[in-house]
Amino acid sequence: MTEATPRQLRLKKREERRLKTGHLWVYSNEVDVKTTPLTELAPGEQLQIADYRGNVLGCAYVNPNSLICARLFSHQDAVALDAELIRRRLERALKFRHELFAAPHYRLVYGESDGLPGLVVDRFDTILVVQITTVGMEVLRDTILDVLDTLLEPTVIYLRNDSSSRELEGLERYTEVVKGELPGQIELVENKVRFQVPLAQSQKTGWYFDHRLNRLRCQAYAPGKRVLDVFSYVGAWGVQALHAGAREVVCVDSSAEYLQVAQANGRAVKEQGLTTLAGDAFEVLRQLHEEGEHFDIVVLDPPAFIKRRKDMKEGELAYRRINRLAMRLLNEDGLLISASCSYHLSRLKLQDNIRRAAHKLEQEVQVLEQGHQGPDHPVHAAMPETDYLKAYFCRLLAM
Repeated sequence: MTEATPRQLRLKKREERRLKTGHLWVYSNEVDVKTTPLTELAPGEQLQIADYRGNVLGCAYVNPNSLICARLFSHQDAVALDAELIRRRLERALKFRHELFAAPHYRLVYGESDGLPGLVVDRFDTILVVQITTVGMEVLRDTILDVLDTLLEPTVIYLRNDSSSRELEGLERYTEVVKGELPGQIELVENKVRFQVPLAQSQKTGWYFDHRLNRLRCQAYAPGKRVLDVFSYVGAWGVQALHAGAREVVCVDSSAEYLQVAQANGRAVKEQGLTTLAGDAFEVLRQLHEEGEHFDIVVLDPPAFIKRRKDMKEGELAYRRINRLAMRLLNEDGLLISASCSYHLSRLKLQDNIRRAAHKLEQEVQVLEQGHQGPDHPVHAAMPETDYLKAYFCRLLAM
């Protein structure tokens, strides 16, 4: 490893406590700007982070124009985030995933948890989808791509840099195929089920690997059941339920195009058994209730209703509403699988909103299992921000 520049970003008194526990973010209001003015720093510059006395806490890259103005990549005092360090951390991440998964379909890099803040890499066999969300990583873009190309020799590298979080860093949003030719659809394997995904027109990086184990658990409940998969995208939950022996699956999504892919994915498992409904999930569930429809399993895997802390009130109302609408469609002893990817909604808060939705219907909730993000989305023990996904497997009981 090469030595990092000795230039420092110094914190105010007592603002080092969180970093000493292992956290990796520095906020702009924690910086002693009189000693080390943020305005003198270049976006993406690497330097040392020090407490108010000058004791080094680690090395980071900075963005003086962002609320999170520095992200540590090492707690050592003389480390550079360069090709060598990137390669070592990619090799470490790859070795772990290779040992864990039978097929090369997984999240290869999960940002801070894999020692590469601001970088996400999803692997679909020989196709890599790369997402860069920070200035510090954007500066290293070509280095990252070169290391990935050398290490994995992919046929395609697709930059999916269209995340809204880039705007917080002052970065433009774009997508770009930097190697090879992106096919109209790609194939992936999850829990022994094959899926086609239209990667160029997909959501986020193309697939939600984080729910892999939760979908596997859903398969255990599915045989012989009628299943409603809400916010289905291309049918990840519903198609796996069909594979496990569900007698009927209905997928609901606002996108008719995604539902066409879900139907094709379903037919690849079983010629008949999967149907789709396009429309707003809240309205579709309301309509199904009016039509007297019932299901043995309802899966709710919505987008984040709470993206920012200020969205909490409206977001919690949305979670309660969608859960209540789903509960009205359940048969007696039916199973509700209710998930949230909103970091700001804690696990206990989600449980409480499920409980409140059931109470409105004069029902009690029996929690059978709790789900979490998969091991290719490891939680950094010092960073609760990396722990975002939760799922409850519930039964409703009459009060």
